[in-house]
Amino acid sequence: QVQLVESGGGLVQPGGSLRLSCAASGFTFSISAMSWVRQAPGKGLEWVSTISNNGGSRNYADSVKGRFTISRTNAKNTLYLQMNSLKPEDTAVYYCAKLPGRPRTGWVPSSQGTQVTVSS
Repeated sequence: QVQLVESGGGLVQPGGSLRLSCAASGFTFSISAMSWVRQAPGKGLEWVSTISNNGGSRNYADSVKGRFTISRTNAKNTLYLQMNSLKPEDTAVYYCAKLPGRPRTGWVPSSQGTQVTVSS
């Protein structure tokens, strides 16, 4: 059974940084592409980033490109999202997902996510 537990969210001022983590279990993490998806208040799900199983390929939404960095440590079954130069529009619940790319219509997160709030 796939289990994903996000952590690292919080309240941060505009321009600040946060590092999100996602502990994965119940599947072979090292052969799985992984993604981050977020949902802002009152809005739909937005794909943020995807990393290949070995970290050799990384893709980002235009809205976060140059500010966010996705990474992983397969030995620890952990996915990360380093978020720099945060903006108020980055406020959302962030979910990690066992997805090779953008989620399909109707996809529902299987984890609780971690709240990121960017505000002064």
